[in-house]
Amino acid sequence: MNFFEHQDIARQNTQKLIGLFALSIAVMIVAIYIAMLFVLRMAPRIWWHSGLFFWVAMSTIIAIALASTYKIFCLREGGSMIAQQLGGRLLIPEMADEQGRQLLNIVEEMAIASGISVPAVYLLESESGINAFAAGFTPNDAVIGVTRGSLQHLNRDELQGVIGHEFSHILNGDMRLNLRLMGLLHGILFIYLAGEFLWRWRVRSSGEEKGLPLWAFGLALMAIGSIGLLCGRLIKAAVSRQREFLADASAVQFTRNPVGITGVLQKLQQMDSRLIAPGAEAASHMFFGNALKLEFWEDMFATHPPLTERIRRIGSLNPQDLAKMRSPMGNQSYGDGLAMGFAGGGNHTAITPEQIVNQVGSVAPEHFAHAQALLAQLPESLRMGVKEQQSATAIAFALALEPDNPEIQERQITWLKQVQSPELIEKTLEFSSEINQLDPSLRLPLVDLMIPTFRQTSPKECQRLCKCVQGIIIARGSLSLWNFVLQLVLWHRLEPCINPTAHTKVEFTSIDQIWSDSILVLSALARVGQTQPDEIAYALRSGVFRLPGAGQQEIPDTPVNGSFTDIKKSIDRLRLATPKLKQALVDACAHTVLLDNKVTPSEADLLRAIAMTLDCPIPPFLNSQRGFKRVGARG
Repeated sequence: MNFFEHQDIARQNTQKLIGLFALSIAVMIVAIYIAMLFVLRMAPRIWWHSGLFFWVAMSTIIAIALASTYKIFCLREGGSMIAQQLGGRLLIPEMADEQGRQLLNIVEEMAIASGISVPAVYLLESESGINAFAAGFTPNDAVIGVTRGSLQHLNRDELQGVIGHEFSHILNGDMRLNLRLMGLLHGILFIYLAGEFLWRWRVRSSGEEKGLPLWAFGLALMAIGSIGLLCGRLIKAAVSRQREFLADASAVQFTRNPVGITGVLQKLQQMDSRLIAPGAEAASHMFFGNALKLEFWEDMFATHPPLTERIRRIGSLNPQDLAKMRSPMGNQSYGDGLAMGFAGGGNHTAITPEQIVNQVGSVAPEHFAHAQALLAQLPESLRMGVKEQQSATAIAFALALEPDNPEIQERQITWLKQVQSPELIEKTLEFSSEINQLDPSLRLPLVDLMIPTFRQTSPKECQRLCKCVQGIIIARGSLSLWNFVLQLVLWHRLEPCINPTAHTKVEFTSIDQIWSDSILVLSALARVGQTQPDEIAYALRSGVFRLPGAGQQEIPDTPVNGSFTDIKKSIDRLRLATPKLKQALVDACAHTVLLDNKVTPSEADLLRAIAMTLDCPIPPFLNSQRGFKRVGARG
């Protein structure tokens, strides 16, 4: 099962969630109706009163709908707000202790290996139990929260297993489902809160006669709300338990180290995973382990499977199972992946488009090791520079400078002097010299490493950064492919900061609706990878015929012309397609690029940038030659 199939399952689970939610509301309406019969002294003489039932049903539905809508509105800012409500503080590298820095390093390695934006990390300082969570709407705006107890009691392998588990939730579409679960179930919880308010009304009531009915009805609502609370936990259990098994298995696949996550689960048998934060009830289904402790019917109402069962399932995995679990290399073993070349020249095993598609949203141990090796190649000045705001800004500007033409670069620097300080410009030139010596495959990881630093600033500062990068590129006189990739990725990664309440929704369910956009994007890829007109046309057709229903569509004989602005608009529209359509698009892009069984640095950058913007993260390409030739790499 690949990334796109998991996304579809997450959407199906949302429909399942809505069905269970509607059933819970129906049960509560009946319970409130019966309570009202007794409060109004109509029972046991009358058990059916259509007017009363209608009034109770409408009042209950409206109250729950308003409460759920309010909660969903509050959750619009995503995972960072949840982390803060749970008492988390943003973990900043320069202020982190040794344990915190180790956690940040693991998260960075996992993010680079999976091709997603490096998530913000929150430390739940007051929580001594072992637990963690991931929250957000998309992989691009995810945050990870980890308790202080996890840092104190877990070694690096065990902590890596926990982070791998949370990355599975990020990549499999579980986070959006979990946020919807929080919003909807708050409406059910509202019934209990309303009952508590009415019960307390008796204390403020001046007359016993007036207070008693409200007091009695309040107790009834509290009892009914408690039933709703249990229904909510049952819904959480029904939706999340199987996803926990998948996340455990994915953590083993990501790290190829079952000992790590097994060690965590064994420690949880001896230690505590409960949270003391007041918001733990609402977010309990998001955590690595049970955040709550139920005194009765624990297995039925727990949001997570029993620890013994989780350990047993991990222990039952064998190497063959690990190789099959969402293997990004298809039927090949992971070991073969290390020999795969993506640049031209030399003896190498050609990767297939199908394997590219299967890599989306997945992390193999080789990708994890490759990410560690890439990060190790970074000079210390860049490695530390991405963590400090002014230096990170200078690195972003340096990535936008023209490396091979001094005249153009001087023109860009002249423009930059009008809007930035001399100190920042000096840093930009220093970093530019270092970046020009780097393996080109390090450029996109370098961009991702800067994102957490930029997201600590205000939306206005993020906008200003993007506009300055755009100004440097405009001063160049013409837009290069790398300039386009840089802008595309930078704007997309910073979108959650610039506009935190904006979230993409599925609008296109048919290829007919996005056919022209697909043709334009495939035309751009064909032109990047080929030079001769007939080769460009053939590459385009190779990709187009992978799209569903291509036989019924008008297929151009030559690639469609379009500016980078037009291509950006088309990619933005493609983001609104269903997961299955996105799978077909990524497959078509891969067939276009891999027509000649090799991937140039420019093709690799554009292909990954398109996939990233579609929220279909592709891990860094593995290359046995350890890098591409730099000639023309930034053109």
